[in-house]
Amino acid sequence: MTSSLRLRAGGVVSQTEMAFLDYARPGSHFIRHESIASASSSSPSTSMPLHRLSCTARLPSSVAVSVSSPSRVSLGYGGGIRGGRARAASGSVQQEEIAAVGTISVGQYLVQGLREEMEDEIAVDVDGLKGFSYAAIFDGHAGDFSAKYLRDELYKECVTALEGGTLLESDDLEEAEEALERAFLQTDKRLVSRLETCTDVLEAESGSTATVIFARPDRLVLAYVGDSRVVISRNGKAEDLTSDHRPFGRDKKAFAETKRIQEAGGWVTHGRVCGSLSVSRAFGDIPFKTQKQKMLDSGVAEKRWTESFAAGKNVDGEWLTALPDTASMLLEEEVEFIILASDGLWDWLKSADAVAFVRKRLQKHGDVQRVSEEIAQEALNRGGQDNVSVIIVDFGYICSLIPFHILASFLRALFKLF
Repeated sequence: MTSSLRLRAGGVVSQTEMAFLDYARPGSHFIRHESIASASSSSPSTSMPLHRLSCTARLPSSVAVSVSSPSRVSLGYGGGIRGGRARAASGSVQQEEIAAVGTISVGQYLVQGLREEMEDEIAVDVDGLKGFSYAAIFDGHAGDFSAKYLRDELYKECVTALEGGTLLESDDLEEAEEALERAFLQTDKRLVSRLETCTDVLEAESGSTATVIFARPDRLVLAYVGDSRVVISRNGKAEDLTSDHRPFGRDKKAFAETKRIQEAGGWVTHGRVCGSLSVSRAFGDIPFKTQKQKMLDSGVAEKRWTESFAAGKNVDGEWLTALPDTASMLLEEEVEFIILASDGLWDWLKSADAVAFVRKRLQKHGDVQRVSEEIAQEALNRGGQDNVSVIIVDFGYICSLIPFHILASFLRALFKLF
């Protein structure tokens, strides 16, 4: 279980990375369980080192106070205090760089179910591109090569297509959506070329879904292929921003995907592309793209279909595509948080259930990282066997109860300033 963290100098990560940031270097990968900070481990008797905090929303812009180990505390409606450490490019810890924390905090978690392999990957860039946080989940299949490739490469292509983030600030967010379409297709083109040269058969036939968001407190842009979903909480009500790319079911999306595949010359059997692939859009998967004839010949040899059936298929059509669906929106305070998760979560929790679960726990303890872990475990507790990947982007509008010793320490330090 690995995840990717990109951290720029002067940036601040959420409590996901705060407590054990020494394990993470810019662009490095690290084991998730080594980077989790347990906010519940502090006690009133624990000594409290000095950290510089930022007070956002309706609180003063910057206050220096004594707090417990770096964990997020919400104070009052819409307000938040975020503490922690930021690693500068030199590798030293710069406390003064904490003064300009934004209102976004991010929790991320991956857990392996009963599957033999962990093929999910996560990539997060907190408060990087023009103040936008990047979050992405890649759910691999037939091996993890494609998912790992996307984890490392898709963000770079997105940055280029978005003109360094300029298009994310455009008055016309459709330009940003179109840029992400180009980034997805260009990345898939490069990935397919790479897969065609792989000597390892398992690597060569791998593929992956991808769901990507660029979020700032005032706007959101997303693009996706596959069945990892994005759901927002709008005043406690769940709102789906994605629709699964699956050729299965009775909804309009499933019918549209099936029709597209059939018109391109492919087919759907038992809700799967060519009777094999459960998603109708994906990266990689060269047997369904550049090696369709080879796949058909193999099926004939293995007696999965007849020669006449194979001969009637159009191998020049685009059976499987990495062209994403996209969406964008301006955000207001009524949007409380975003849940981005793989199908390992959504197969067991409805969108409304997931939003209610996250909201209740943010109100209870305010720790977005802890919530990410709890909801992933909830999917497994309900019978899930698939791998589960979760990213929660919290805008800090939900009030949580503050442990008395933390509140007392804050007030004492605050009074000393005046």
